[in-house]
Formats: sequence, structure tokens, C-alpha cells
Amino acid sequence: MPPPTPGPAPGPDRFHEPRREDCPWCGSRRLRTRLRTPDLLHHRPGTFTVDECRDCAHIFQNPRLSPAGLARYHRDFHEGHLEDYADRLLATRTSRRRHLAAARVMLALPEPESWLDVGTGHAHFPRRARELFPYTSFDGLDPTLRVVWAQAEGHIEEAHCGHLAAPEVLARLRARYDVVSMFHHLEHTPDPRAELRAALTALRPGGHLLIDAPNPHSAFARLLGKWWIPHGQPRHLHLMPLDNLRAELESQGCEILRTDRKSPHTPYDISAALGLLLGRLLPKRWLRAAAPLVAVARAADHTLAPLLRRTPFSNAYRIVARKGR
Repeated sequence: MPPPTPGPAPGPDRFHEPRREDCPWCGSRRLRTRLRTPDLLHHRPGTFTVDECRDCAHIFQNPRLSPAGLARYHRDFHEGHLEDYADRLLATRTSRRRHLAAARVMLALPEPESWLDVGTGHAHFPRRARELFPYTSFDGLDPTLRVVWAQAEGHIEEAHCGHLAAPEVLARLRARYDVVSMFHHLEHTPDPRAELRAALTALRPGGHLLIDAPNPHSAFARLLGKWWIPHGQPRHLHLMPLDNLRAELESQGCEILRTDRKSPHTPYDISAALGLLLGRLLPKRWLRAAAPLVAVARAADHTLAPLLRRTPFSNAYRIVARKGR
């Protein structure tokens, strides 16, 4: 009798795919471990490893969460009200000023008739962008039912629930939009290249792609290590350097209109790291008493922000690209 087939590995490892020995971006086998970290937000058991390619500097979770594991952590994040906690921790992620600044980038281009916001969540961005583009029809796409609630609230015209690269979703969206935006979305996707191809498929010829993403070359990423919140384990699967993303878009026939390492900076590095550290060290009942410390760190983040936007400490970047005709 043949031996029984082994079942899923016990514990959190059953949610991981096999570890890979090459870079998912360039194929190089020259990898190094950038960091190992527990789950600092959900506090579930397990350790997550983030590797960096020595050749192209792409950063990725290795071994990567399986689709079931990724869905579980996303579900915990949204259903456990951790999204609300993260919004409070980051303070400015959903602020009116931040979203208006991102939308204002597109004012120099022809006013779009239709705009798809990918990973829109509660559609905070379309709600604010409508102030600058009152005649644009905003749609939203998200894998959770938040996008349906956003439509019910009137923040978007159409709600698409699912993943952009899924064939059944993309078939409905092909060549429908003048603008596709992705704000801190690509780092969550198992295959960023496939997601970019899907975004370009959803665009009309000559349409524009607007991307904000974490800057893994930020000095704070090195200084804070696992406490730098855009490392985002276990929900962030890829962190792409700006040069890599720019080269990929050009290889897919795009013209790069603008890159920006200054404006997308969000002043949360110190306060978010402190919040994660306190959440790790202190019992939950003591966290409220520690709130003044986080408030002081948040004030330091905002005080330093004008200086950091002009240095390698900027924690995000932006790309505006035009699809070829």
C-alpha cells in the first residue's frame, strides 16, 4: 500500500506556497533576505520572510502566501476593523488633501469621461476626485463588498467586485476607461505585471495610468526594518523600485509622462512604527494610555514631512503613463 499523501502543513505554513529560489521580476537567483517579521498588525502566529534581488532590487515575500492565505489575511484586515485602525494610525491616508493632491496631477491632461479606481475600497479617492472632475464618471473595483457599499453611498457610478486581472472581470472592462488609477494597490497583487497588463487593457488607446506605490528604497525602509509599515507583512507581496516599474510600463508600450518621488510622501513613518511597536509590546488595555506618545511621533512626522519629501526618506512614488495608440 502506498504511503498516505501528506496533508496541509500544520499551523500558518499551510497558507504558504513553496519558497522560490529566483526573483519573480528578473529571474536572478542572487537573492538575499531583507527581513523576517511576525504579523505585527493581526498578531497571528507565524513568521514572514521578505527577500531582495541583488540584481534588480525587486523585493518580495518569500515564501509567498497562497491565494487562500492571502484571502484570509485580507478578510481579517477588513472584518476585524483593522482597516479603521490603520486609517487612524496613518492619519492622512484617507484625508481630503491627500486624495485631492493625487487627482490634481491629472488636471494638466484632457478631462476624462470615465475613470476606474482599482482597489478602491470605500471609494474615498473617487469621492474626493469628483470635486475636481465633476463631469467624469467614476467607477470602482475592489475584491471586497466595500465597493458595493461605496456605490450605494453614491461615491461611484458602477461597482465591480473582483480582481482586475480575472478574465471574467476584464472582459467587462476592456477599453472602457480614459484613466485607471492604482493607489497602493500593486504591492497586494500576486503578479504585478499581469495587473499592469490588465489595467492597460481596461484603458482606451491614449488613456492614462496613474500609480502610487511604496518606495522600498526609502531610507526609513532601511532604518526601521520590519517596523516600516509599507513592508506590510503579510499582505504586501511585492515592493517594486520605481525604475523597475517604469521600465516595465515602457516595455508594454507606455509613454512615461511623469515620475514623482516627492508629492506622494505620507508623513507616517515614525508614528506608524511606534504604533506597531507599542501594539506588540503592550497589553491591549494599556494602548490607550500610550496614545500621547503616538501623537507626539505623528507631530514629528508632519514637522519633518516638508524636508523628507526632498530627500531619499520619501516613502512613496508616483507614475503617470500614457497608453500607446
